[in-house]
Amino acid sequence: MTTLNDELLARLATIESLLASLIEQRTIKDWYSTAEVAGLLGRAEFTVREWCRLGRVRAEKKKSGRGPTSEWIISHAELTRVRNEGLLPDPHTFYKVK
Repeated sequence: MTTLNDELLARLATIESLLASLIEQRTIKDWYSTAEVAGLLGRAEFTVREWCRLGRVRAEKKKSGRGPTSEWIISHAELTRVRNEGLLPDPHTFYKVK
């Protein structure tokens, strides 16, 4: 009987863990870190930071911790735009019109 109870408790713990993971994935936040956006888009965090730095994604700098460093944050609206429309054009590229 104890083995059955232990097995049921283990399965219940697994289900609770998976449910918590699903809820976390479905939670809509106002702002996302570059690590979160990278995970959601299947890209490397470095890539997302570069998009922010180059202006390919509308992002803001937010102070982090006690030091002078800051990190990029991306709004939910911008994340949705990137998913639906892609990156903004590279402002450093000049297009010649003939």
